[in-house]
Amino acid sequence: MFVATMNLKSMIRPTDKNVKYSSKLPKLNKQDLGDLVPKRGNKLAPVIASALLKAAGWRTVGKIPNISQAVVLALPHTSNIDGVYAIPSLFALDVQISIMGKHTLFKVPVLAQLLRWMGIISIDRGNKGSVLQASIDRFKTGKPLFLGLSPEGTRQYTKEWKTGFYYLAVGANVPILPVALDYKTKEIRFLSVVYPTGDIEADLPKIYAQYRGVIPRHPERLSQPLQDANNLVD
Repeated sequence: MFVATMNLKSMIRPTDKNVKYSSKLPKLNKQDLGDLVPKRGNKLAPVIASALLKAAGWRTVGKIPNISQAVVLALPHTSNIDGVYAIPSLFALDVQISIMGKHTLFKVPVLAQLLRWMGIISIDRGNKGSVLQASIDRFKTGKPLFLGLSPEGTRQYTKEWKTGFYYLAVGANVPILPVALDYKTKEIRFLSVVYPTGDIEADLPKIYAQYRGVIPRHPERLSQPLQDANNLVD
């Protein structure tokens, strides 16, 4: 692990000014989204968010398939700063990706309205056994839902991912949409969807492989599965 971490740290510094965009994935714009993809429906926010991203030197690339439901993976997540680039990218696309928030935050009416506007879903994390089922039930309503999760579960190094996202996708019968935040190319990348088969040992490597070469803000914190993906030999 130490050798892998050192190799990653020597590859790139997030503040490198000689950044070149990846040519592998096309730029993704609001107009590229299909009619089934959950939208925020805000006209002003995409304009402002796009300007902010451009000023920061970031862009969004890849493709979002025309589907109404998916489990969206946000990786790698090694810093609170990640949201500074990720959130504007979502607003710029006008795409609605919901995340889970503690139900106690919704007890204040004004705050609750703000949280719902941001796409945060109330969840009781104290009852762990019901969180997975409650999430599956939300998908089962048939309403458009992109649910964002971070399987690393921490901004620090972790040996393995939390696998709840996978069993959620299987239980709800929805695809998994991996999204990468790459500080080397200054790109938010929407990668290829993975349709879970129920065989987690076969499906996880398909997800890991898509993050190969992605550099987070803090490379030394990169989770072990993604370090292993970077060390694969062609």
